[in-house]
Amino acid sequence: MENNEYLDVFLDESNEHIQTLNDQLLVLEKEPKDLQPVDEIFRSAHTLKGMAATMGFQDLANLTHQMENVLDAVKNEQISINSTIIDTVFQAVDQLDEMVMDISDGGEGTADVSHLVEQLRAIEQNQELDEEKSNKEEKTKTDSQSSSIFQEVDSYEKTVLKQSEESGYSNYEVQVTLQENCLLKAARVYMIFEVLEQVGEVIKSEPPVQDLEEENFEFHFQVLLVTKESAEEVKQRIFKVSEVESVQVTPFNLGDDQSNTASDDAAIQAESKDDKEREPKKKDKQNNNKPSSKKGTANKTIRVNIDKLDGLMNLFEEMVIDRGRLEQISADLKNPELQDTVERMSRISGDLQDIILNMRMVSVEQVFNRFPRMVRQLSKDLGKQINLEIIGAETELDRTVIDEIGDPLVHLIRNALDHGIESPQVRKEKGKSEEGHLLLKAYHSGNHVFIEISDDGAGINRDKVISKAVANQVITEEEANHLTDKQVYQLIMSSGFSTADQISDVSGRGVGMDVVKNTIESLGGTITIESEEGQGSLFSIQLPLTLSIISALLVEVENEKYAIPLSSIIETAVIKKSDILNAHDQQVIDFRGKVVPLLSLKKVLDVPVNEEKDEEFYSVVIIRKGDKMAGVIVDTFIGQQEVVLKSLGDYLGGVFAISGATILGDGQVALIVDTNALIS
Repeated sequence: MENNEYLDVFLDESNEHIQTLNDQLLVLEKEPKDLQPVDEIFRSAHTLKGMAATMGFQDLANLTHQMENVLDAVKNEQISINSTIIDTVFQAVDQLDEMVMDISDGGEGTADVSHLVEQLRAIEQNQELDEEKSNKEEKTKTDSQSSSIFQEVDSYEKTVLKQSEESGYSNYEVQVTLQENCLLKAARVYMIFEVLEQVGEVIKSEPPVQDLEEENFEFHFQVLLVTKESAEEVKQRIFKVSEVESVQVTPFNLGDDQSNTASDDAAIQAESKDDKEREPKKKDKQNNNKPSSKKGTANKTIRVNIDKLDGLMNLFEEMVIDRGRLEQISADLKNPELQDTVERMSRISGDLQDIILNMRMVSVEQVFNRFPRMVRQLSKDLGKQINLEIIGAETELDRTVIDEIGDPLVHLIRNALDHGIESPQVRKEKGKSEEGHLLLKAYHSGNHVFIEISDDGAGINRDKVISKAVANQVITEEEANHLTDKQVYQLIMSSGFSTADQISDVSGRGVGMDVVKNTIESLGGTITIESEEGQGSLFSIQLPLTLSIISALLVEVENEKYAIPLSSIIETAVIKKSDILNAHDQQVIDFRGKVVPLLSLKKVLDVPVNEEKDEEFYSVVIIRKGDKMAGVIVDTFIGQQEVVLKSLGDYLGGVFAISGATILGDGQVALIVDTNALIS
């Protein structure tokens, strides 16, 4: 394909337009009388059609064109929105999405869209039949008027056109068609306007200037031009601009004076009183009708392959390790010039680090955006009423995590809708609202991001889970008697496990949950389940930010160094041994009026003890996970440092409370503590 160099841009922009179509259709469905979403839908469909035609994806262009016809009729209030139209347009958008995905996978984006095209055409033709009678009644009046699209001009424009005729100027309607392979339509339009304003004054354009600037038109547009040049001269000048297919220049008939209303006549008289007052207005009008060559509000962006960002991150990680080594050498030598240079390098590399990390961060909104549309369709398929609430869509995650987390969330949401939330009738019998509530929430906590999917449905039946687990030989009956509720709920993550009585086309709570668990764990995350039968369930996913470089507090236990992520630390403290209390066989302290459990890092990690000490004071790091806190006892605080997070690999990846390792400036290896695991 000749346009291979533009394929990535086409795919990115197509996905953005399809997302806009889905979002705005959902808005329109809720408020069918509000036509503002229709403008957004029409604009996205129109642009998508032009892009597809330019790239040679004809099936995609044909379907979008017919969809655009229906939307145009809705926009002009010729068709009233109803559920049939919404459903049909949604089906068309789904088909467009499949075709774009096919192109992304290397296909040609071809599909049999004839059925959908016919459905859309039938909607449009019904509207045409409804209007046929009124069109006939208006025929005589219409025939007496000019066929120009500029038949309706406002009082100011009438004034300018009328006075230009009286002054010996000609009024022309100029119709320009660009070549279909023109990729920079806005630039060509700007060049054509430059030519037109060299020979006269542009009074009006169709589409409006803003749409021309944003390329919200196909390949043709019209302008009203006042000039002393001949029609042929205007035509030849426009043809000097490249990628112009055709030009038509015809005299514009303003119509009979009788068509002017009394207010129009008054406007003409007012304008005629003082020509000097009219000139600035003409100038303003001219400026407003000329497309700008540069948009002041446009965002300057560049698309970068994620592999290049990965390479940049890997190089910077090595630089951070060397930076730590330099800082260590500088501290040992105490050379003032070396210390100044190292400090400056540290500041600059710190700024560079922030930029690199921010470049990789993407809001989870990119994933969450697909769910309102999905929930709507599943609700209709299942005959349920669902209210989807999304909180924290602006929460940011590393791009690599964003790319992988979508499918697990789809599994969890489908399960919640199918076997979590009851039907309206069952909910009513239970004294609940007929409309079920599904909450999708994302938030930061320490060095992790948590994504929660909760519903107010039936919850998980403990006995049913145990019965299925024993039947599937996942556990024995003896083991089942000693399991806590949380351990029972975790059983549904077992391979092939399902609590559904029958297989559903949508899902079964548990079907595919082993895939969900494996995917999340492969990202270094965990998933936990909480449920109360009859009240609902909560699935909580904990994910690392996957920031390779983190700020950490270095501590020492015996002769070994550990790094505790700074984002998980509330503060450090030194406490007396006498201040330590015991509650339920657990050491605790009173920290600012709260009872906080104490953990010895030495005991948790089974660090070899060289010599038993009876210490009077303990160094404690207060850490948190959400609302939960804990105090971690260490031997010594070393200080804060930027460290590079390195994976321990598959063999050591399952070590409790350790999320990775780092290389310090003196070459030693320090293990990075997983504070969330300690608190859990």
